[in-house]
Amino acid sequence: MPHLTTRAKPRKPYADFPLFPHATKRWAKKIRGKLHYFGRWDDPDGALKRYLDEKDDLHAGRTPRAKRGELTLRELCNRFLTSKQRKLDLGEIVAVTFADHLRIAKQLVDFFGKDRLVDDLAADDFEQLRAALAKTSGPVRLANEIQRVRTVFKYALDMGLIDRPVRFGPEFKRPSKRVIRRARNGSGLRMFEADEIRRMIDAAGIPLRAMILLGINCGFGNSDCANLPRQAVDLKAGWIDFPRPKTAISRRAPLWPETVRALQEVIARRPAPKDKANSELVFITKQGQSWAKWTGDNPVSKETRKLLNSLGIKRKGVSFYALRHSFRTVADECRDAPAIDLIMGHTRDDMASLYRERIGDDRLQAVTNHVRRWLFAFDQTEPKE
Repeated sequence: MPHLTTRAKPRKPYADFPLFPHATKRWAKKIRGKLHYFGRWDDPDGALKRYLDEKDDLHAGRTPRAKRGELTLRELCNRFLTSKQRKLDLGEIVAVTFADHLRIAKQLVDFFGKDRLVDDLAADDFEQLRAALAKTSGPVRLANEIQRVRTVFKYALDMGLIDRPVRFGPEFKRPSKRVIRRARNGSGLRMFEADEIRRMIDAAGIPLRAMILLGINCGFGNSDCANLPRQAVDLKAGWIDFPRPKTAISRRAPLWPETVRALQEVIARRPAPKDKANSELVFITKQGQSWAKWTGDNPVSKETRKLLNSLGIKRKGVSFYALRHSFRTVADECRDAPAIDLIMGHTRDDMASLYRERIGDDRLQAVTNHVRRWLFAFDQTEPKE
């Protein structure tokens, strides 16, 4: 049964009134094939005024410019997200970064109100916002959230949408390094031990087992696994060449026999993707979807949490990404930082990196062989086939 409004649509104030009453209880007009809304039914004069202020830009296909001092949070966030969407479309940022921008913009609108004027925001407002963010965020996450908020308002200043910088006040700052260190020390090591990883491999289903092996074999994270294309994997030779999705930094890693077998099983039983755009991905969910969901409860995280709970591994701060920590921690024992960086997709801003043109595959194999011996407790010098 269709939804029925409890209030009848009003008539136009006069015959030539340029707007019509939309079912959303707003005055609207279709311009260049798109609906635009200008105000509530009970304020036709205000809606008309806004239409007259914006109509030249809208009919020309431009985003209406807010007048000085009249920029609302909704207008700022829409402009900010449109600019980030363009960067996402051009490949200049990745989806996870856009998702962070989208989330923080929504938090700003929800907290302050969509019609709150940017010029009206003061230091005490941001002090309250920080307190609210701190309730659901640890020190590291809080530091990142504060920076993202500042990025939104810096965009407003850089684009000339506001005449002066927003005053955040003395309290809207990142937690100190001491506080962040204390929080990290209190949460314990963010890595898995060898026996825990072996238990995870033994208990995991087919797709997750291969992802876990990629995590400890190559230092892969959630999005690395979710976005891995088949063309990046040479199972016959046992190598992966796959730039990190987040940074586009080159990465090359040798695959263990266990990882090759797990990937072969994944590909052999891979469901048909529902979206042709995902046809080249190694990992597809049972529902035929991509594993790449840019939320805190993405499929890789959710399945890993279920597995850890079933195994009784419930340490704070330990998730799928801890495999990347484990790889780096153990690999560092080889004392070949350039080779480890290439496997993990890290880069260094130093002179040696500027002059280094390549790293031999034997050095990459030495690193992953060392981690393999640590994981499976091999006694022999050469890895077991």
